[in-house]
Amino acid sequence: QQLILASIRRTPHSFTVTDTSFIIAVSGLTKIFDEVVAVDNTSFSIRPGTTTGLLGGNGAGKTTTIAMLLGLLAPTRGDIRILGEDMIANRHRVLGRINFSSPYVDLPKRLSVRENLDVYARLYGVRDSRARIAALSEDFALGPFLARPYGDLSSGQKTRVLLAKAMLNEPTLLLLDEPTASLDPDTADWVRGRLETYQAQTGATYFMASHNMAEVERLCDEVLMMRTGRLVDQGSPAALIERHGRANMEEVFLAVARGGDARNQNTEAPS
Repeated sequence: QQLILASIRRTPHSFTVTDTSFIIAVSGLTKIFDEVVAVDNTSFSIRPGTTTGLLGGNGAGKTTTIAMLLGLLAPTRGDIRILGEDMIANRHRVLGRINFSSPYVDLPKRLSVRENLDVYARLYGVRDSRARIAALSEDFALGPFLARPYGDLSSGQKTRVLLAKAMLNEPTLLLLDEPTASLDPDTADWVRGRLETYQAQTGATYFMASHNMAEVERLCDEVLMMRTGRLVDQGSPAALIERHGRANMEEVFLAVARGGDARNQNTEAPS
C-alpha cells in the first residue's frame, strides 16, 4: 500500500483514458515465485459499473492476482490494463482513480480515526478533505469514535473505517479483499448495503475476493473461479449454479475447489 500511495502522490488528477470498454483487461497474466506458479496464464476482462467476484481456495492465486492489479507485484509475464492504461508501464496515470480495502491491512493504530483519514486524504490529494471526511463519517456512522485511536476499535468499527478510507478519493475501481471477514451478520449486511449504495450512486466497479458465497450471490454480476493458479470457470452466479447442477454458490465453490467442473457435476468429497 505504501508503494501505491507513493505513486499516487505523483499522480495528476486529470488524465486521458485510452479505452474504457473494460475497466480491467488482463491477458496471459502469470506470476512465478522460484519454481512455484502462483498465477498461470490468466485472462479476463471486467466491464464498468459491475461487481466481479474472484473465488478460489487458499493458494488458488487470488491474493497474488490482486497484488499484480494494484502494482504491488510485477507479473512474470502478461498484460494488465486498467482504465485503458498499461499498469506495468503507466500505473501512475490511474492509481488516483483506484482504491483497495482489506480487513487484513491495518491503519496506524495510535492515530485516531480522524487523523488516519486526514493522512490518507492528503496522500490521495483529496480536495476539501475536511468536507469529504465529514461526509464519509456520516455515511459510515463513524462519528462516535472519530477521536478514538484506530487500534482501540472493534473489528466491525475498523472495517467501516477501512471502507471509508477506501472511498476517500471516490474511486472508479475499488478492489476488495474479504470485505466482511470476521464481521457479525448484522454488520456484514450493513457493509454490503453500503457498498451497493455507493455503486448505485457513482457507477463504481468492484473487484472482490470473498469466501462468503451468500455475499457473492448478492453482490456479484460475474464470478471468476481459480484453482491452483488457473482460471477454471466464470459466469454469473446463476449461470454457474445452473452449469454445475448445484443449489447455490457454496456448492459450486466446493465442487470446483475439489476438482469438479461443469462436465463433472457429481464431484465427491475426498475420502
